[in-house]
Amino acid sequence: MTTPPGLADGTRWRCGACGNLTRFDVESAERVRRFFHFDLSGAASVEEEEEEEEERSDVIVESVTCRWCGSREAVEVVAAPGGARAGGA
Repeated sequence: MTTPPGLADGTRWRCGACGNLTRFDVESAERVRRFFHFDLSGAASVEEEEEEEEERSDVIVESVTCRWCGSREAVEVVAAPGGARAGGA
């Protein structure tokens, strides 16, 4: 299971406005190294993408929005089932 940027293991988002636990739009900025290959016509493709685990700290979550009701202010971090305790957004 992949933990999204901005969340610790054992936590998840919850919308306090509508109760949504499953659908969120996450805007983030991250640092990734990509190797681009350009063919002779100038078309580019990514051949390698490097996002090392230690670089995950370079991910900055700018906003989390509930996909159901559109609220940003009511989204909070809560413990996932079987996960660690959480507090605050």
